[in-house]
Amino acid sequence: MINKTEKILIVDDDQDVLELLRHTLAKEGFEVSVAGNGAQAIEQAKKIIPAIIVMDVMMPVMDGIEACRQLKSIESTQNIPIIFLTARSEEFAEIAGFEAGADDYISKPVRGRILLSRVKAHLRKNNNYPKIEHEKLDFGILIIDREKFNIVYHGISIQFPKKEFELLLFLASRPGRVFTRDEILENVWGTEVVVVDRTIDVHVRKIREKLDDKFIRTIKGVGYKFEI
Repeated sequence: MINKTEKILIVDDDQDVLELLRHTLAKEGFEVSVAGNGAQAIEQAKKIIPAIIVMDVMMPVMDGIEACRQLKSIESTQNIPIIFLTARSEEFAEIAGFEAGADDYISKPVRGRILLSRVKAHLRKNNNYPKIEHEKLDFGILIIDREKFNIVYHGISIQFPKKEFELLLFLASRPGRVFTRDEILENVWGTEVVVVDRTIDVHVRKIREKLDDKFIRTIKGVGYKFEI
């Protein structure tokens, strides 16, 4: 069930785009706030804690990539899904967005039905995500704490961005089991969220960097598996 009173933050330096997106979402009953650049987005997000942030990439003062990085480093905002909007269709821009911690990507010009579909998909996935159980996956030097949404590696606590944590948790839930790319996309990102081909690879690489390139093994042509 989607709660349409959820707060949504839209960030864009183009007032016409802001008004169009605000109207599209408000018409559906969502509570919409707006910001004109990345710096304003960070302040707004910390203040209202929106359910989703829809943000342009190219903006003055602070662009969307840097704003995303900072939002993902703040405890109160790090788990907010971020959907990037951009007129740039180059693959490097998409990869940069996902590396910064973005959850989805929509190219401009944005069609209202596409935006609503993506927003609802993320809300539905977040609402349907299993309740955090009071348990840990303990692999000795690596502990995945599902209750605290936290990783402990060699006794040091590491706060992972939401998607990285979900991906690691999913793979670690069945050590030794090979998961196909389609299974990972469906279970971690959801079938209604469209992502680029390299999304999984980017997130796996970032997890490996944090965990000294251990635990996640690539099975060429198939997918990934978690092993100790």
